[in-house]
Amino acid sequence: MKKLKIAGWVVFILLILIVITGFAFVQSLKPDYEGGQQLPGLQEEVTVYYDTYGIPHIYGKNETDAFRALGYVHAQDRLWQMELLRRVAKGGLSEVFGKDLINTDRFFLSLGIEEATNKTLKSLDRNSEMILLTQAYLDGVNQFIEEGPTPIEFHLTSLEKQPFTLEDVYNAIGYMSFSFAMAHKTDPLLTKIRDSLGTAYLEDLAIDVDTNTVWIKNYKEGSQQALPASSITAINNALDKLPIPQFIGSNSWVLGPGKTKSGKVILANDPHIGFAQPSVWYEAHVVTPTYEKYGYHLAGVPFPLLGHDRNLAYGLTMFENDDIDFYQERIHPEEKDQYRVEDGWSPMTIHTKSIKVKDSTPVEFAYRTTRHGPILNGVMDQLNDDGALSMSWIYTQIENRVLHALYGISHATDLESFKNSLPDIHAPGLNVMYGDADGNIAWWATAKLYEMPEGTQTKLVLDGNKGAERLRYLDFEENPSAVNPPWEYVYSANNQPDSVSGMKIPGYYLPENRAKRIEALLGPKNDWDRESVGEMITDVTSSVNPGVALELLSLLRKDDFEEAELQALERLGTWNGDYPIQSLEAPVYHRWIYYLLKLTMEDELGTEKFKQLLGTHFLKRTIASLVQKDNSIWWDDVSTANKVESQADIANKAARMALQTLREDLGEDHRQWTWDKLHTLEHEHPIGQVASLRDFFNVGPYPVPGTKEVINNLAFPYNESGKFKVTAGPSTRRVIDFSDIENSMSILPTGQSGNPLSEHYEDQAEMYIQGKFRKMMMNQEEIREKAASVLIFQPN
Repeated sequence: MKKLKIAGWVVFILLILIVITGFAFVQSLKPDYEGGQQLPGLQEEVTVYYDTYGIPHIYGKNETDAFRALGYVHAQDRLWQMELLRRVAKGGLSEVFGKDLINTDRFFLSLGIEEATNKTLKSLDRNSEMILLTQAYLDGVNQFIEEGPTPIEFHLTSLEKQPFTLEDVYNAIGYMSFSFAMAHKTDPLLTKIRDSLGTAYLEDLAIDVDTNTVWIKNYKEGSQQALPASSITAINNALDKLPIPQFIGSNSWVLGPGKTKSGKVILANDPHIGFAQPSVWYEAHVVTPTYEKYGYHLAGVPFPLLGHDRNLAYGLTMFENDDIDFYQERIHPEEKDQYRVEDGWSPMTIHTKSIKVKDSTPVEFAYRTTRHGPILNGVMDQLNDDGALSMSWIYTQIENRVLHALYGISHATDLESFKNSLPDIHAPGLNVMYGDADGNIAWWATAKLYEMPEGTQTKLVLDGNKGAERLRYLDFEENPSAVNPPWEYVYSANNQPDSVSGMKIPGYYLPENRAKRIEALLGPKNDWDRESVGEMITDVTSSVNPGVALELLSLLRKDDFEEAELQALERLGTWNGDYPIQSLEAPVYHRWIYYLLKLTMEDELGTEKFKQLLGTHFLKRTIASLVQKDNSIWWDDVSTANKVESQADIANKAARMALQTLREDLGEDHRQWTWDKLHTLEHEHPIGQVASLRDFFNVGPYPVPGTKEVINNLAFPYNESGKFKVTAGPSTRRVIDFSDIENSMSILPTGQSGNPLSEHYEDQAEMYIQGKFRKMMMNQEEIREKAASVLIFQPN
């Protein structure tokens, strides 16, 4: 008996030790926000004040020291995110997640980002201030890798930490440049529709933006105003498996002195990006005697893409211009590695790659490139050698100076020096928004735009041997822009800009919905302040959807519906288009739209291509215009014999299906069909896909207001589930007020830290959902007094 008691005590003590050891291990993985830390390479001490939301305010005696400290604190909160981002371009995701990511790795390797990076690295001036600061940042990152705790994701995936290099910085920028990726979802699909159904089916799709919709106005001072279907599936599948978010859109507006109560400029910006955990941006306030910027950083990139100081502020939205063209290449009938050019046949270049795969042997593959770019056939298993499809992408074909641009705009001191850096942005196309303390406001569309032969439809796959080549690149001064326009505001909502140089800029622009609402709100009001701009950036009212609903209601055959059903539908007749979480109209409207699209288009396209169509921007533009066309070729259901369906037939059947599925999902009482039950947001971590780890890594889900294409653009895909699970939206909301710069405000979707053990992993999540903001502190005395913790870096 005594031995048994002793054994019991031994087991108990062992369990206690295990618990203590486990607790100590977990504690050791947390970020260190206070104390002292030696940092090799520092010239002088750097002090980091962390505010109550974990945002570092970095004070150094010189920029090199400050950027070295920035690299360290960025890495300790976001190293896992940095690791994933640098792996995309060089095909390293399969090494982390296994064989399911092989096709994604193949696809990204074939884009040529890594080759473009290597070419750029050879041409860099290693002694330039830009590179010296970048290297200091990387040294800080690598110091954390060497001495700091290993993030829990590395333990779970058995991944070894490796130092970061300049190559990783440029590869991260390359992914950002590609991540919009709308051409891949659009051009092959439209070409397949044309080839399989005929050109008549393209006429009612809003491939090009209607000139009657709201466009962004230019203002120059002193001026007046036969493809294989498998290619589509393969590309979409490769993109869908990405474990990191894609850039999709954004809002921004800048109000001039004549539009604000204070007579000072106000800038608002909320870049729309796919939701993920951690969220995209890392906030940091860096101050030296010669430099200050409160900025938003992409993982692994030292210079902020969004930022402000006491003199100027800038933000970004996606330009949505078309910088990718697909070409159908003619392959030699016998020599498969040759392709047709104007004067005969030309050899392709063969690239051989190897992909490391977790728990498996490496995968070897080769891809071919033509003068246009990589041939996607052979890159993914679904693509065979028939109908070789090549991709021409501006990013890999022109000198890469994007990092120069980011360095330049973050170090600009006024409008002119800021503008001088913008021509260095060749891809991705960005709308750069600007405001300053002197009262200047501006918008520039930045991209290396080009002119194609007249009549070329760049939204379709082009013939690789019929002269569909770029004629010239436009000078930056020809790009759309507006500097200090007389109407006193500039904005972008990813809508089509006015044409320049006598040509319309082709692109994948989003519908006018947000732009129309922004113009309606900004135009008549001249007393804006920070609070009212904050309310506007969280606006959830659609300026277009009520009109669409009225068009559909006019088609109803009321005798076909019961009284309760009519009440649910006819509520849309008095709807103002708003989307609070208790909205009764929103579920009915979006279920109706989904089934309208499904019944209209799936019979011609089939299930897979219809799913792909739902992911395009042009379909968003198509909805409002299509419901006004009672004779569209799309209305007929081609699967029914001896009958031609009308628009009314489809609209009524779609309404019945919407009501039936809502009853099945939410009950018989239509007064209980509220938006919060269907429209939810969960911030998903890649490892949160494992069910047992979901609650630990993921944040949410939360019921959320808003919808797709309202200012508070909490967007979702249409699908058969009937749920409207939010996948993308504002990656931050910022309001910069030059009348009170120290009380400018912002919010992140979840939190500043990407470490799930940090108290700042999700401490902003509920504020974000509620449309709240927090202060962006800039006053050193206040920062010091209110600091939650202080971390001091000292020279070694």
